[in-house]
Amino acid sequence: MTPSTTTSAPITPLKPTHQHLAQHLVAGLTTQAIATKTGMSPQTIRKYVRDIRVSIHCPPRCKPQVLVHRLLATEQVALPTTDRATPELNAEKRLLLTAIAELSSPRDIALAAKIAPADLRSALDELLEETGTADVTQLVVLAHAWHLLGAKPTGPVESGASK
Repeated sequence: MTPSTTTSAPITPLKPTHQHLAQHLVAGLTTQAIATKTGMSPQTIRKYVRDIRVSIHCPPRCKPQVLVHRLLATEQVALPTTDRATPELNAEKRLLLTAIAELSSPRDIALAAKIAPADLRSALDELLEETGTADVTQLVVLAHAWHLLGAKPTGPVESGASK
């Protein structure tokens, strides 16, 4: 099992510059796209992302969708809105959605979702298709807009770094 990063320290509110950058992350932009859009260097963007991770107690190697989930769950950025209808997801797909939002390691996601690691890719593809999302980061953002993910993270954020 991957060691978790958890702390009882309060979440540090983001500085306005970090909050602006976090909105770009929630929009699904890459470091290069954010740099182009803001006129900042990619190195500055990476430093700001590290600062954001520290502020919200997110491990350095967590996946982008985990970082976005933490930003939304801790109310560091505005909750997105959507005119898309909320999909009807069964309990298994909701469990997979939660695992995707909170864990980085494919093995940990599969175990948390109670599916075989070899079946994760097909289960994920099916969930993306059913929700009409392009990738897992967009899925997590829309899941927050649909209120399918809780307001606060349900457990510690896993880094997956020790795999």
